[in-house]
Amino acid sequence: MVIKLKCWLIIATISVAFAANAQKYTLSGYLKDSLTNEFLIGAAVQIENTSIGSSSNAYGYYSITVNKGKVTLLVNYIGYEQKSLTIDVASNVTLDISLKEKMTSLKEVIVSSTKKDQKIISTDMSVEKISAKDIKQIPMVLGEADVIKSIQLLPGVSAPNEGSGGFNVRGGSADQNLILLDEAIVYNPSHLFGFFSVFNADALKDATIYKGGIPSKYGGRLSSVLDIRMREGNNKKFTATGGIGLLSSRLTLEAPIGKVHEDGANGSFLLSARRSYADVFLPLSSDTTINRNKLYFYDLNFRSNYRLSSKDRIFLSGYFGRDKIDVPNGFGNSWGNITSTLRWNHLFSPKLFMNVSAIYSNYDYAITFYPGNSFQWNSSLSNVNFKADFDYYAGEKHKIKFGIGSILYQFNPGNIKPFGANSTINPTNYKGKRAVENYAYLQDDYRISNRLTIMYGLRISQFAQMANDSIPVYENGKPVVYNPVINNYEKGTISSYKNYRKNELLNNSFGFEPRLSLNYQVNEVSSIKLGYNRMYQYIHLLSTATSPTPLDIYTPSSSFIKPQVADQIATGYFRNFKDNIFEFSVEAYYKWMQNQFDFIDGASPILNNSPETILLNGNARSYGLEFMVKKSEGRFTGWISYTLSKAERRTPGIDGGKGINNGAYYVTNYDKPHNIAVTGNYQISERWSFSANFIFQTGRPATYPESKYTFNGLSIPEYSERNAHRLPNYHRLDIAATLKGKQTKRWKSQWIFGIYNVYNRQNAANITFKETLTNNNSETGLGTGNNKAYKLTYFGLVPSISYEFKF
Repeated sequence: MVIKLKCWLIIATISVAFAANAQKYTLSGYLKDSLTNEFLIGAAVQIENTSIGSSSNAYGYYSITVNKGKVTLLVNYIGYEQKSLTIDVASNVTLDISLKEKMTSLKEVIVSSTKKDQKIISTDMSVEKISAKDIKQIPMVLGEADVIKSIQLLPGVSAPNEGSGGFNVRGGSADQNLILLDEAIVYNPSHLFGFFSVFNADALKDATIYKGGIPSKYGGRLSSVLDIRMREGNNKKFTATGGIGLLSSRLTLEAPIGKVHEDGANGSFLLSARRSYADVFLPLSSDTTINRNKLYFYDLNFRSNYRLSSKDRIFLSGYFGRDKIDVPNGFGNSWGNITSTLRWNHLFSPKLFMNVSAIYSNYDYAITFYPGNSFQWNSSLSNVNFKADFDYYAGEKHKIKFGIGSILYQFNPGNIKPFGANSTINPTNYKGKRAVENYAYLQDDYRISNRLTIMYGLRISQFAQMANDSIPVYENGKPVVYNPVINNYEKGTISSYKNYRKNELLNNSFGFEPRLSLNYQVNEVSSIKLGYNRMYQYIHLLSTATSPTPLDIYTPSSSFIKPQVADQIATGYFRNFKDNIFEFSVEAYYKWMQNQFDFIDGASPILNNSPETILLNGNARSYGLEFMVKKSEGRFTGWISYTLSKAERRTPGIDGGKGINNGAYYVTNYDKPHNIAVTGNYQISERWSFSANFIFQTGRPATYPESKYTFNGLSIPEYSERNAHRLPNYHRLDIAATLKGKQTKRWKSQWIFGIYNVYNRQNAANITFKETLTNNNSETGLGTGNNKAYKLTYFGLVPSISYEFKF
């Protein structure tokens, strides 16, 4: 009955929209880059002197409803020249529009007309978009342009550690971020243990991060969505771009597919490769402890598209990347991601756009231990995702989005096999797990009046684990029990095993996830927004680290590990100054989360196929203020962001235990009350430009020993409550300078010089405590009873130089 009612409501909404617009016509088409025909995502299309407007979707498609007669169409996109077109509308019009990229002018900027900024008129809340061009202008360690490091400069986003490949958003952990590359999930976005991300900026179009007010089409994570899109490739001519740096080199090729017409070929492709080469130089060392080591990463991006007809287009994209570390007589480590996405776009009418996708994602790793009995441990996580998304442009006041999808997960927690002929390790296979997640969503962007716009929607999700054979049953239903003798928790006792049919659905969970955003436009240059969203997360990362590592283990929700749930409310004020050259925003948010687990003391998730036996359930909350000032035009561009926030967790005890911190709130590992980021780029001349960024963050929380006692001649430390201390505050300054070479029609080049951490700040990544010895020898020295603190630092001052070319 409920399903039938929802269907009738949808039909009624669409019918009313048709009736209201029977005497009107539709303007629709694609927005593209004039040089490459790349689709432009999120470009603003507006009828001059009216509130009628829209924005292009993820494939550059737009559609607006207008009255009969002459209309003036204004098209705006960040980094591109505004375009104005006068059209005499007497019927439905299909119009593809090309925009020219803005060229930097060193002369005085004269503003001849103003435009409404998309950030002011859009209902999107807590959203930031950064282009590949912006990413490349930000100084990074060893000159490697990095999308993950770039978004860490935005308000509400912080890095868990220096050199971390993950990020935290508004008090959420790193695994609570949904990272998508052309719609495919990327589980570990890191190269070299997190020092660099897997995303090659040469292959990317842009990245959009949603911190709140998350659209209904997204789900599965609590804190944010990072939607990264690759470029389609140039469908007008063959081009090649590349770069040679201290760490890696890269090459990108793109070209048309088929015959090139005046407006380009029907298709195009892009192929981008990158590889580091530390392994090439290590063998040159005379030190045998160095020259036998291996250390490198590589990645490959591919994307192609082809227009089958005026209404049909197909896309195929993929990513393959891997890291390899090998230390003879020590250990070996290998990990990597594979993604592939096949999409079909179809236009049923100028008002109804469809995208159907089949997606595959895989993350796997292997670690080998060489000394003594050598063995190798392998683990993986993969999923197959089928989904269909629809955009229905109902009229000048409604834009409806709806869709369905299904994700099948395969968890392989690990298997151990002997390595080498002399190993006596017994092979061990840990039982894999499977799960399925289904979802449907509906969303409407409704312009109530010229000043008030509302986006409301609902996402319904369902998740279930799929049985293999049997599931353990614990005594009294308790996988974790408290032992008062040792004053700690331990694994519960398994009383029996319950058998299930293969693929039988277990622990069905349903999530109802409402979404709401309101935008009240105060005037032409300012607006007030309010947003609310509820999110469910059904898969969980088991890691004691503060950021993603190659040894991350995921597990599905079960009868003992409940789905994580988050509710967030946010409000903000947005204003533009000086003819939209400057943008200012301030947002306040409050987020509360349920079913947030933490590990019992001394627990390790590695080689543990019963994660419910090492977890305690709790809740979390976070709240804060975010400020941002941004300048997007002129010789000097950049932004300043400041975040004032608090992130706390509470893990009460069970079975008579006190829990963590006696059941009281304690700050999370990623709580950083003050976070300041300043980034800027200055065009000095036609050939020289200068960029810099400065970062300040409150030190990460830590747990230190506060006292000690002696037992049998050993000095035993007593630790404080969880996260009662902090590392020293983190700050650094990075600079870079770009020198363009002589430009010709066929060849363009530039040199990039950079310095990471200019004043050589020794920022602490970690602090450990060790007992000092009488003769500084760990084998023969005697303990003095004195503990000494040791600081681990990843980077001091790091210079870089790279050469880039395009032809």
